[in-house]
Amino acid sequence: MRFQCSDTRSRPSGRLAVMTLSFLFLSTSGIAMTQEQRIDDSAQQSLAVTIYHDDFALVRDQRQVTLEPGENRLAWRNVSVQIRPETALLNDTSGQTGLVLLEQNFDFDLLTPTSLLRKYVGRSVSVICSTDAGERTTETATVLAVNDGVILRYADRIETALVGHLAFPDVPDDLRDQPTLVLHLNANTGGKSNLELSYLTGGLSWKADYVADLAQDGQTMDLNGWVTLTNASGIAYRQAQVQLVAGAVNQVDVAKAQPQMLRGVSLQPAAEAMPKEESLAEYHLYTLPRPTDILNLQTKQVALLSAPRVPFKRELTVRGQPYTYQAPSSDGWRKLPVTATLNFVNRDGSLGIPLPEGVIRVYAKDSLGNVQFIGEDSIDHTPKNETVSLTLGESFDVTARRKQTGFKKLSGSTAYDYAYDATFEMELKNAKPEAVIVKVLEIIPGDWEMIKESQPHTKEAANLASWLVEVPADGSVTLNWRTQIRH
Repeated sequence: MRFQCSDTRSRPSGRLAVMTLSFLFLSTSGIAMTQEQRIDDSAQQSLAVTIYHDDFALVRDQRQVTLEPGENRLAWRNVSVQIRPETALLNDTSGQTGLVLLEQNFDFDLLTPTSLLRKYVGRSVSVICSTDAGERTTETATVLAVNDGVILRYADRIETALVGHLAFPDVPDDLRDQPTLVLHLNANTGGKSNLELSYLTGGLSWKADYVADLAQDGQTMDLNGWVTLTNASGIAYRQAQVQLVAGAVNQVDVAKAQPQMLRGVSLQPAAEAMPKEESLAEYHLYTLPRPTDILNLQTKQVALLSAPRVPFKRELTVRGQPYTYQAPSSDGWRKLPVTATLNFVNRDGSLGIPLPEGVIRVYAKDSLGNVQFIGEDSIDHTPKNETVSLTLGESFDVTARRKQTGFKKLSGSTAYDYAYDATFEMELKNAKPEAVIVKVLEIIPGDWEMIKESQPHTKEAANLASWLVEVPADGSVTLNWRTQIRH
């Protein structure tokens, strides 16, 4: 940064110049820096990044270094800005040197004009100014404070705004141009060695997105999956072998902010670009097929899966309210939504790999062959051979309404043994030109028994009764049932 300069001999009194700064380094630091070996990216042999869902990742950075017998001080440059230093682990992968880590320091106070000036509070700097005639003058001043602006003490005055620019004799050892992990270690022998630094860092995350394209036969779909990687860790990872872990890995609770992920354009991925999947303890690991660059402040999408002609089934579902089984109701007819769902099985031969949690967006073609969006839903981590059920929206042409038609407390019941009968009626209407099947679900509390019904039910769980009701085209059906309930 630079000061706006003028001849100090003709400067009007009482006026303050506009201040910007320009820094000139007169010499480099001596003994402390010469004892330190800089380990830059140019020494990198390999880089691997394992990314987890909860905004953190494991970085494994292998670099070649030359060690001296005894104590060594390595400045491992360009580590993640969000490194968790307490998780750092150093290994000698060459097997040639016995290493003992004595101390490590994470230097994240980066070199900037402001940070350099702050380090010089209480120290002397040179103020260099050029006059209008082209002459250069140099004065020595002490930096008193750096808050809203700089305050300097000269031999005969104190100034809060200056002309000229500043020159500094050196750069303090604790200011780095890149985030640096300084490793102080002891080596039994010297020579070249391949060291791998592993550490956990925040700022890296991934998620899965899926696109389902329904075929016009209404029975199969093409399902493509993408992985979205987001890097907000402060550095780039170039030519990194990337692996992704699906599953909830337990961590000590530390508040973190989730970076916002960007939507990508969905194209059909190439089959040979699919990640390799394998089990990892209680989780699943996906290894990308080739090294990739993950730049800082970048969202990247890579192919996860491509599965053509996956069988699916559509379903219309309506659910009643369980509270109406517990007391008389005077609501009368109550409209209920009829939900459209799409179900498929993650079966070998069609998909056959565990699906990471994510969002599935569903498209279908209209009569002109144009692709239209018909809904989306999120899924949890889904193992092989499990059913995936997607809620796409509410049916327009199929409607339902329901009412309680009877409620009677049974004799002999007490406050501790409450028994009663409850009777219901549901009307289903279909405005489509073809018949539809509607699945009616009723959550019935307590110990219940179906006393009477217009169609047979299925007891799917202890508190769940279901009916599959066929509703004719442009027609309606009424479903009646009576239950006896005891609490």
